Amino acid sequence: MDKIAALNEILQLDPANAFARYGLAMEHVAQGRQEAGLAEFDTLIRHNPDYVPAYQMSAQTLLQMGRTVEATERLEAGIAAAERTGNPHAAAEMIAMREGLDTPS
Repeated sequence: MDKIAALNEILQLDPANAFARYGLAMEHVAQGRQEAGLAEFDTLIRHNPDYVPAYQMSAQTLLQMGRTVEATERLEAGIAAAERTGNPHAAAEMIAMREGLDTPS
């Protein structure tokens, strides 16, 4: 069984499983299916709004796709989630990522 099938099997039993959903999103991105990965990140964030890595990795994926405005919005939400959950390291990483962007005014 491949990784995607195994993760989907877990998610059939527990759709809100953050670890499996994150793994599925990352596997889609790794296999070049960014849109599918972003859809999984969106689902993960809906079910687990405090799962900070989902914000950071989805923002990174959006940046790789040239979608800077959406990436900036995702970073803003991620920074808020990191601050809400007491994760200053992740917040600092996302702040640095945001500050390195060239966003249209």
